[in-house]
Amino acid sequence: MDLSESIPALDAAVEPLLEAEDDSFSHPLFAKMPSSVSFNKLRKRLLRQVRQAIDDFGMLNGQKRWLVGVSGGKDSYSLLALLLDLKWRGLLPVELVACNLDQGQPNFPKHVLPEYLSSIGVEHRIEYRDTYSIVKEKVPAGGTYCALCSRLRRGNLYRIAREEGCDALVLGHHREDILETFFMNFFHGGRLATMPAKLLNDEGDLMVLRPLAYAAEDDLAKFAAAMEFPIIPCDLCGSQDGLERNAMKAMLSDIERRMPGRKDTMLRALGHTNPSHLLDPKIFDFKSLIAEPRE
Repeated sequence: MDLSESIPALDAAVEPLLEAEDDSFSHPLFAKMPSSVSFNKLRKRLLRQVRQAIDDFGMLNGQKRWLVGVSGGKDSYSLLALLLDLKWRGLLPVELVACNLDQGQPNFPKHVLPEYLSSIGVEHRIEYRDTYSIVKEKVPAGGTYCALCSRLRRGNLYRIAREEGCDALVLGHHREDILETFFMNFFHGGRLATMPAKLLNDEGDLMVLRPLAYAAEDDLAKFAAAMEFPIIPCDLCGSQDGLERNAMKAMLSDIERRMPGRKDTMLRALGHTNPSHLLDPKIFDFKSLIAEPRE
């Protein structure tokens, strides 16, 4: 079952804007998009899922200006394109600023993102911070870079968001990222937790939003390929084998292969918790449960 079938239907006034075939309802970056029926269905599905996530988690509550993290990968390119498409249709009343943090990885093609973002007329900021050297220095040989790299990147993005007058940092994490994080915490951290679709930072002044929470990684890969985004590979984390996340990804792929639809089922489960059927007395008062005596 498609995840969209399990979440509330969009407002009737929104549907015609998502269904419109007229190019006037499309951002200019879609000018050269494929005209195939399959791509049109894919695009509409992703637009619905992004819109649904925005609605379900109240991502527009008081938000005026979003900093959209663009790494040069398929997910962040797709996120930016879908947000621009919704904005073009009048369904996203916020200003968007694209931001790439150049972390100093060797052979990083510095010209690709600024040239692409300028070509589609998107306000953007390119920031250079050599966190690569810090990560290489601090992480011992054979260690994984992801945790430290992520913390350094996030801190810089928070700073940039404040400097740009943004009230939210928007990231391209998708369905698989959320499920993989859940199982990493489940197997290795001994807790039930994952990436939330909406999070208030520790300082309390910025929201972290993940509008692709309902989107499947395979769909985003197909979308990015069809749109011919200039993908930039990650030569830091992406070059390491044996990461815990890769093991979770392989496990989930195997489950989905043997039992199609399980990923959507698992994602729905994360939104339907029952504290009284878990084992955490901090979120449910088990001690107060007392059976009523029979008369």
